[in-house]
Amino acid sequence: MHTLQNHFLLAMPSLQDPYFERSLVYICEHNDEGAMGLVTNIPLSMPVSEVLNQVKIEPPFEALLEQPVIQGGPVAHDRGFVLHSPRPGFSSSMKVSDELMITTSRDILETLGTDAAPAHWLLTLGYAGWSAGQLEQELTDGSWLVVPVDTSLLFATPLHERWQRAAASIGINTLHLSSQIGHA
Repeated sequence: MHTLQNHFLLAMPSLQDPYFERSLVYICEHNDEGAMGLVTNIPLSMPVSEVLNQVKIEPPFEALLEQPVIQGGPVAHDRGFVLHSPRPGFSSSMKVSDELMITTSRDILETLGTDAAPAHWLLTLGYAGWSAGQLEQELTDGSWLVVPVDTSLLFATPLHERWQRAAASIGINTLHLSSQIGHA
């Protein structure tokens, strides 16, 4: 089985699900049992500082934490996931690639806005999950395109530009994409 771990999924215009419309999903895990990923470009209407306040963490520099929390997917909206550049030492980190880790423990939240935080990070609430064979079927149905990971899309590209820039990275002009699905 070819794994899509450490790849992006670019939602095609035909994918009208409100959680995934025009989304760019980072695949954290993909194996015979299914897949797990994080939407990386759909903001929620709350800043990171508000999430920290809700879990009783005093933001050290609130102005630095006014970036929006990302809607990570339709599963477990009450669970936070931090996708970040490598920084060992957190209690529940998983290395996804040489450039990215995912952490779900409170200890990483306590570092955000401080020198102990990873150099680059984004906070999501919820995740996207696929059962065994489900993602492969969605790919066959034309719901997604697979895009190689470029961490600058995650950490240096404004949220509202990520979908278009990911498409451009594989030579696709989004103005030429149609929401109509056809079969030749």
